[in-house]
Amino acid sequence: MADRPGASPRAHRALRTAVVWEAVQAVLDGRGDDVLDVLDVGGGTGGFAVPLAELGHRVTVVDPSPDALASLERRAGDVRVAVRAVQGDAAGLAEVAEPGSVDLVLCHGVLEHVDDVDPALAALAAVLRPGGVLSLLAANRNAVVLARAISGHFDQARHALEDPDGRFGAGDPLPRRFTADQLVGLVGDHGLTVRAVHGVRSFADLVPGALVDAEPGAADALLALERVTADHADFRAIATQLHVLAVRPVLA
Repeated sequence: MADRPGASPRAHRALRTAVVWEAVQAVLDGRGDDVLDVLDVGGGTGGFAVPLAELGHRVTVVDPSPDALASLERRAGDVRVAVRAVQGDAAGLAEVAEPGSVDLVLCHGVLEHVDDVDPALAALAAVLRPGGVLSLLAANRNAVVLARAISGHFDQARHALEDPDGRFGAGDPLPRRFTADQLVGLVGDHGLTVRAVHGVRSFADLVPGALVDAEPGAADALLALERVTADHADFRAIATQLHVLAVRPVLA
């Protein structure tokens, strides 16, 4: 079995992936030895898709970038696994997967950028089998308010707090951000049941990189802190990203 994202000693990269990967890993563990059909929407170069394929699952990546998909195919080829690569986006999932045909959908860092959130979520929910799981990762509004205030941009912090899309101004690179309540509500509106909400990078983006680099063991200690606080609502409120696990109910 290949090393999981988030495994030491790759602590710097793990700070961005460990909490999410471990939540996904728990989903896989719950299915035992089943081979799952996985759809990674916006999966880019395969940071999740390739390890999942290494574990034996059938993985399709949908991404709008041909360059990212080319990198994905090279990455998969390097470890000799098959990953289906499709150029497209969330709006076109019906052309990629049949309704009710996927066990696990990953949608990480995508919802912030789609043209329309509701149709994208409807498409994600539609491809899930009953009992299938959605792993949704999106930017947290609270985090940008804190980050802009800490950097001295107080007007931008207030703008992000009051703006309907959580943007700090015209120069903001993200079209929108979310609160945990918004994400939970949106997922529920599309017929999915939320099982867990995690905070991702509650501290990692606030700690100076030079400090982490200079202190032996600091990166691993910070990673351990991120793991233990991911489920705490108080710390989740300031996390850079919010991770939601939701299930399509099995009808009686």
